[in-house]
Amino acid sequence: MGHSDLDPAVHERRPWNAGRHVGPKRALKARDIWAIRFFLDEHKRLRDRALFDLAIDSKLRGCDLVKIKIGDVVSGGHVRNRSTVIQQKTGRPVQFEIMTEARKSLEAWFARRGGTILDFVFPSRIDYLGHLSTRQYARLVDEWVSIVGLDKREYGTHSMRRTKASMIYKATGNLRAVQILLGHTNIENTVRYLGVDVDDALTLSERTEI
Repeated sequence: MGHSDLDPAVHERRPWNAGRHVGPKRALKARDIWAIRFFLDEHKRLRDRALFDLAIDSKLRGCDLVKIKIGDVVSGGHVRNRSTVIQQKTGRPVQFEIMTEARKSLEAWFARRGGTILDFVFPSRIDYLGHLSTRQYARLVDEWVSIVGLDKREYGTHSMRRTKASMIYKATGNLRAVQILLGHTNIENTVRYLGVDVDDALTLSERTEI
């Protein structure tokens, strides 16, 4: 019986995803968030604490998060309650909230970091005028999740983006709100991103008595 040239066994090649965890990265749970915060505080890692908190609140892709400038989140010498950035992928603006924990950690970081409103919030350690790279951000996420006992193969930068969105969806069932917060152009993307399935829909429906 013949074999297709597309069969990896014919060329003795391993599939690209052999041994890898593929599919959407898992969202963090509340206890994971506080465990990571505790570790970063204990080791006085002000930049990483601010980066972690802003990643959770902003729900931004890594490429947008690392490019945030001080002027995007600071006004009149104080960290804003809300901010707006233009997404690199879609070219569309997206708003996000900056909650108390993130404001506190950003203020502590700025007190050490200094800089002007034109500077990046998280500068590169190689090129001070540049920003933290997405690759370095990904390495930090791997470190954070590993430190609290999670499998880094199951988590990544998209875990930061999905975490609060997933919590909001589970609490409210409002897909449209999550779509807006994530900056998705259509709600089908949001459904796929959150992994909404029939069981989710039925559970939400069961909460409503008429």
